[in-house]
Amino acid sequence: MTVAQAIVEFLGKQYTVDRVGGVEYRERLIPGMFGIFGHGNVAGVGQALKQWQAKDPSLMPYYQGRNEQAQAHQAVGYARHTRRRQTFAVTTSVGPGSTNLLTGAALATANRLPVLLFPSDTFATRTVDPVLQQIEQPHGYDITVNDAFRPVSKYYDKVQRPEQLFSALLNGLRVLTDPAETGAVTIALPQDVQAEVIEVPEEFLAEREWRIRRPAPEAEDITEAVRRIKAAKRPLIVAGGGVLYAFAQDQLREFAEATGIPVGWTQAGVGVLPWNHPQALGAIGSTGTTAANALAREADLVIGIGTRYEDFTTASRTAFQNEDVSFVNINVAAIDAYKHGTSLPIVADARKALEALTTELSGYSIDASVAAEIVEEKARWDATVDAAFAQRFAPLVSQNAIIGATNRTMAPQDVLICAAGSLPGDLHKMWRVTDPFGYHVEYAFSCMGYEIAGGLGVKRAALDEAKAGGVNRDVVVMVGDGSYLMMHTELVTAVAEGIKLIVVLIQNHGYASIGSLSESLGSQRFGTQYRVLDKATHSFDAGDKLPIDLATNAESLGATVYRIEPGENVIEDLEAAIAKAKAAPEGSGPIVIHLESDPLIDAPSSESWWDVPVSAVAELDSTKKAYQVYEDWKAVQKPLLG
Repeated sequence: MTVAQAIVEFLGKQYTVDRVGGVEYRERLIPGMFGIFGHGNVAGVGQALKQWQAKDPSLMPYYQGRNEQAQAHQAVGYARHTRRRQTFAVTTSVGPGSTNLLTGAALATANRLPVLLFPSDTFATRTVDPVLQQIEQPHGYDITVNDAFRPVSKYYDKVQRPEQLFSALLNGLRVLTDPAETGAVTIALPQDVQAEVIEVPEEFLAEREWRIRRPAPEAEDITEAVRRIKAAKRPLIVAGGGVLYAFAQDQLREFAEATGIPVGWTQAGVGVLPWNHPQALGAIGSTGTTAANALAREADLVIGIGTRYEDFTTASRTAFQNEDVSFVNINVAAIDAYKHGTSLPIVADARKALEALTTELSGYSIDASVAAEIVEEKARWDATVDAAFAQRFAPLVSQNAIIGATNRTMAPQDVLICAAGSLPGDLHKMWRVTDPFGYHVEYAFSCMGYEIAGGLGVKRAALDEAKAGGVNRDVVVMVGDGSYLMMHTELVTAVAEGIKLIVVLIQNHGYASIGSLSESLGSQRFGTQYRVLDKATHSFDAGDKLPIDLATNAESLGATVYRIEPGENVIEDLEAAIAKAKAAPEGSGPIVIHLESDPLIDAPSSESWWDVPVSAVAELDSTKKAYQVYEDWKAVQKPLLG
C-alpha cells in the first residue's frame, strides 16, 4: 500500500481507553479527518481517503473546511468537549496550506488540547527542486516551511522515507494521548513519499488501544498537603481545566463541601462548580470576581488544582498579597505542578488527589469567620452582576445586558463558546454556569477567529454525545465583529452539513477590548475603531463608521439571520431570537443573531490588575497618568510567589 493509505487505515483503528470511577470508556481516537486539497496531498492522502470512502466510509470519514487554521480549531473544540479522549486529523497541501495551520497548532499546544496535523511537504527526493510554493534557504536546503511547526507543536516529525512512518505515528499518538504532554502533534509528509509503496505489517494495522494515564499522588505528598491545609488559616482553591479533564468536578465539590475551603476558577476551569454553590467564588484574577479576589488577597495557602497559572489567574502576581502565602500545586503535568516556586508540587491526576485529600482531611473545616466572609463577598458580587445584567440603554445596549439575556435564555446543558476580545473577560466574571460542559472560552491563546470554527467542533462533539444517548445540547457562539471578520468562513461548512450552530454576533465597530486597554494605558483607543480614514491626519479614530453589514454577509454565506434592531426592546428581542433559534430543528444549519452594542460601557470591575507595560517617558498627559497607576501596581507585584 502507499504511505498515505497506511496512515488512513492505521488512524481508523486507534482507540482511547479511559477508566474513571470504575467505569471504562473506549472510543475512536480519530473519528474523522479534515482536509483542503492541493498538489501536495491530493494524490497522497486525498487518494487514500477516497479509496476508503469507496471501500468503507466509516473507517475515516472526510470533512471539508474552508480554511486550514479553522479546521484545526474545529479539532480543538471537539477535543475539549470530549475531554481529550478524541480529536480530528487535518491534512493540508504544501506551502500556504501548511503555514495556515501554524496558528491552529499553537492554539492547541497552549491549551493542552490534542490535534493531529499532517501538513504536506516538498519532494523528499529533491529531483524537481524547487517545486511550486517551496521556500529556499541558502544556508540549509533541508529547511522547509514545516520546520516552523517545531516550536508550536508538542511532537514534530517528518517522514522523509516510507520506513519512518511507523515510528512517527506511534510516537505522535503517544504524545497525543498523554494528558501531561498533549497538544499539537505535527507529522510532515513530503508529497512524493505519500504516494510511495510500503510493506506494512498486519500488526501495525490491527486495532490498538491508548490508555489515558491518570497517576495517583504519592502518599508523602498527600500527608504534607494535609499538614499544610490544617495549619492554614485562610486556604483557597484555584481550580483549572485539569479538574474537568480529570472528570473531577464531583470530587472537587465533595472536598469543598467537607472542608468549607472556597474555590475560585480560571477561564479553563469554569464549570468545576455551579456558580451558586456555597463555596464557589467564581472567576479569579484579572478578569475575576471581587469575591474571589478578596479572598485571594488574604489567602495564606493556595491549592492549585489543574491550573497552569497564567498571568490573568495570578493578576500578574498581584492577586496573592499575604506575606506568608504558600502554594500546593496538583497537576498531571510537572511543568505546571512546579509553577511559581512551590515547595510542594503534587504530580498526579486531579480526581485521585482530591479523593485522597478528602479522606485524610475528614473532620477538618475552615474557621467560621472565613465562612461568613465567603457568604458576604458572594452576595456582594451577585448583586453587582444582577445590576449589570439589568442595564438598559437606548438605542445601543451594553454588552453586560447582552450577556445576561443570552445566559438566561440558554438551557443549563447548552454550551457557550467564545475566545477573544472583551467578551472572554466579561464572560469569565459574569457567566452563570451550572453544567461542567457548559462553558468553553479559548483563552490560553485568545485567538481571534476561533469562535465559529471552535464552536462548530464543539457542536460536532455534542451531536455525537446525543447520538450515544447523552443530553441534547445547543451550542451558542458569542463573537464580536472583530473576531467575526477574522474567520467566519466555517459558517459555509455548517451550511454544507446542515449543522445548527447559534451565533450571537455583536457589532461594536471596532476592537472593544484593546480599545479599553489602550485607554487605560494612555493611548486613547488608538487604532481600535473601524472608521473611514481621515487622510488629512491619517487617522482611523474620528471618521465615519464603516458601512459594513455583517448580517447580510452572513446571509450571503447561507446562514439564517435574525436582525435585532436598536431600541428599547433589544433585550426582549434578543431573548426571543435565541429561543427561536433553539427551537429550530437539528439539521437546519447555522443561525446568526446580529445586534449592536455600546463599546464604551465596561463590565463591573474585578478590583484587580493585568501587567501591560506603559511607556516610561511620554509627551501625552494621558500616558503620564497611566504610568503612575502602573508604578503603583508594580510596587505590590511579587517576583516569586512560592
